[in-house]
Order: sequence, then structure tokens, then C-alpha cells
Amino acid sequence: MNGYNQIIMPKFLVVIVLFLAITLVIFSFSELQNVVFTLQQANIWFVILALIAEGAWMLVVGAIFHSIYSLLGLKETRKRLTLLALASSFLGVVTTSAAVGGLAMFVADGRKRGHPTGKVTVAGALYFLLDYAAFFCVLPLGIIVLIRRNNLGAVQVSASLILLAIACAMGSMLYLAYRSPAALGNLLARLARFINRIVRPFIHRQYLSEARAHELAADVSSGLGSVPEKPRSLIRPLLLSLANKILLMLILIFSFLAFDVPFSAGTIVGGFAITYLFVIVSPTPAGVGLVEGVMAVALGTLGVDFSQAVIITLAYRGLTFWLPLAVGAVAFRSLHVDLDRSTEEPLQASGPEA
Repeated sequence: MNGYNQIIMPKFLVVIVLFLAITLVIFSFSELQNVVFTLQQANIWFVILALIAEGAWMLVVGAIFHSIYSLLGLKETRKRLTLLALASSFLGVVTTSAAVGGLAMFVADGRKRGHPTGKVTVAGALYFLLDYAAFFCVLPLGIIVLIRRNNLGAVQVSASLILLAIACAMGSMLYLAYRSPAALGNLLARLARFINRIVRPFIHRQYLSEARAHELAADVSSGLGSVPEKPRSLIRPLLLSLANKILLMLILIFSFLAFDVPFSAGTIVGGFAITYLFVIVSPTPAGVGLVEGVMAVALGTLGVDFSQAVIITLAYRGLTFWLPLAVGAVAFRSLHVDLDRSTEEPLQASGPEA
């Protein structure tokens, strides 16, 4: 890449991120070995088809961001947005910062490319809201499958309610920013004040800036002003988000076929719904360390032999988590995004007193 396409990143931050990535691989080495061994036993043709579907999934993620950027009047190439999406996902996993680290990546890139911070922040929020909306189209089908097979429990219901609460909170904050930036600024300032009271005894200074809370609210409100009022403007990115979920279910189907394990439509929908639900609500980024167990148990309760469920889980997570993580690492290294400031919380105070 030339200088225009790269954003300089302090070398020590690159080293830290790559060190964290290596640490994750070391702690997950036994799982990676199992994934590689499992895929070696699979039907190679179905593995190739799954890899093609995974590649299409990556391209669709970039297309979703491109559609949202275009909606907000931001000009950027699909290729760069695809690399940014993969790199931000990698950063969120290895730094355990999830969406915060991913958004910081887009904001840092946007600053260097001359994109307004407010619009980039709105783009990130819209991406997650549309992703949740698309998943909510699939989740009821998964719940119906669980009810019909008498497998719906308190854990699945609780996780669904948590996801609904997250989506409602994000949607409410965007609506508040659209209707009244001052009200959103006051809300964020109160949250900053509350967090400062908790952490002040430990760090002896303000951690979050109330002034920056109002600035962030104004930026987000300005970005929302670029969204067309007609709801149909969001149809294209929503359809792309649905295509994203269909491709992930297709990868799950190929995982079953690769090991000649019988399945039904209900097994695919129910297994995917539970797995993706816990990917979102898991306390660990992308559900690493948790989803593997949840998915195997979920497939087992849906009638899949448990030993076969474990094999399918390893193959599916290898294709949908470890492979994108590796590609994201390459994308991160190639972009050289400057996260010196942007990896901080958006409201973080810059000095002892802000």
C-alpha cells in the first residue's frame, strides 16, 4: 500500500497487539490442533465449498459497511472497508475490547481519510443494529425449533432478552441523538459521572470527561442528520445483513455434509440461532472459550450425537472464527491503523481533570 492508504501506527502498539494475538494462539493451541485435525478428516470438497462461503461472507461484511457509508455520504472503497472490518474484528478479539476496539479502528481510519467522526460512529452503530435486526429474523425460528423439541430453557430465554436489551439500548441512544443531542449529551455525562465516582478511589482522577460526552453526542447527532428520513434507505444494508446470516448457516450445512452427519432444517436453524446468540451476548469477544461448549451442547440437544456435535463445532468455529481471525491479523498489519488515541474510550479524559 502507498502512504495514502496507510495510517501510521506506533511500533510499540503494533508489537503489543501482535503479542496479544500470539498469546491467544498459545492459550488456544490445543483447540487449534483439534480444529486442524478435524478438518483433515473432512470431505475436502465440502470444506472447499465452506471456504468459498466464508470468503463470500467476508465480502458481504465489507458490502454492508460500504452500503452504510454510502447512505451517510461517506466515500470509501469496498476493498478498504472489508479490510477494516476484518482488522477491527481481529483487534476486538485479541484486546478483548470487542466493538469498542473495532469502532476505534474505523474512527482512526476515518480521521486520517477526512471522514467526520460523528458519521463514522453512526456507521458503526447502524452496522450492529442492522446485524441484530437481521438476527432477530432468524432467532424466532430457532426458538420455535427449540419449543417443538422441548429444549427451550431459561438460559436461551435470558440470552435472548439480553440481546433485545442491547439492541433497544443502542436504538434508543441513536433515536435520542436524532431527536435531542443535548439530552443524549446529558445522559452520557451522567453515565461518565457515575463511572468516575466508581473508579476515582483507584486511579485518583477523572477517567471519563463530561465535556467529551456532549461533544460525542453532538458528533453522533450530526452524523445521523445525514441519514435519509425514508426507512427504505436501510433496506439494502438490512438485506445484506440477512445474506450474512444465510451464508453462516450455509457454512454450518457444509460442516455437517463434510462429516456425513444427517441433519434437518430445524437442526441448522436452531443450532445456528443458539450459537450466534451466545457469540453476541458472551462476555468474551466473539464468544471465544464459551461458544464452543454451548454449540456442542446445543447440537446435542437437537438430536445430533454428542461426539459428532463436537466435531461439527470444531469445524464450524475453525471456519467462522479462527480463519477470519487469521485474515484479520493480515489486514491489521497491512493497514497500520493509528490507534494511539482512538483505542481510548470515546469519553476518556485526557488529563488529571477534564
